[in-house]
Amino acid sequence: MAHTLSICSWNINSVRARIDIVEQLLQQEAPDILCLQETKVVNEIFPTDMFRRMGYVHQVLNGQRMHHGVAIMSKVPIYEDDRFDWQANGEARHVGVRLDNGVRIENVYVPAGGDIADRTVNPKFGQKLDFLERMIEWSAALDNKPTILTGDFNIAPLECDVWSHKQLLNVVSHTPVECDILARLQASNDWVDIGRHFHPAPARLYTWWSYRAKDWAESDRGRRLDHMWMTRDVADKAVSHRVVEPARSWIKPSDHIPIITDFAF
Repeated sequence: MAHTLSICSWNINSVRARIDIVEQLLQQEAPDILCLQETKVVNEIFPTDMFRRMGYVHQVLNGQRMHHGVAIMSKVPIYEDDRFDWQANGEARHVGVRLDNGVRIENVYVPAGGDIADRTVNPKFGQKLDFLERMIEWSAALDNKPTILTGDFNIAPLECDVWSHKQLLNVVSHTPVECDILARLQASNDWVDIGRHFHPAPARLYTWWSYRAKDWAESDRGRRLDHMWMTRDVADKAVSHRVVEPARSWIKPSDHIPIITDFAF
């Protein structure tokens, strides 16, 4: 009999500031595993108690004061805590674990890259591209390991992944150089973009809306920045993928919404 497993990824934009809506998500969706990005807290004061109370007793944290930070909270056993420094400066942007069935989960928070899509005048943009180049090297060397790669990639790769392809061509997160490098990452290990597997282009599948919008839902200027990719052997076990769009209207929301994939292993 197949064992069902659900994995959720969410850039929470401060787990302590938004702990109430994290609990709301866990109550409503009850994923087996939650991958968080931008937790913005050191490990010592991460709000672990709520997760334990909700059954997420297996916890792997990679925190950083005020910025970045990733975590994996799980109801099922997780092993082999890996932390890759793809930023090459010690920032807490990755944590990886292995499940009992041998599948690895790599939770990543790709740098946003600043506001100007030119590394000669914006070092942050260059750091983002270099981060992705290091990910490509890692990905190409995976050697057939069953893997799920998820998190905030901070790139909306397809024309239909943004509210206006034409207006965002020169906006960081949808520039040609970023879309090209993300395509190279995907090709480096033949990753399956499970969101587009279940919701083929040009279906609307946004995961982020700016705080600057007076009414995010009415203007609907969204981008698909959050992704879940997997090797083909794992993708064959996926049975559904969804986004939790109502979360963008919860009290004190993140600008990102959760994405969830269900598996039958």
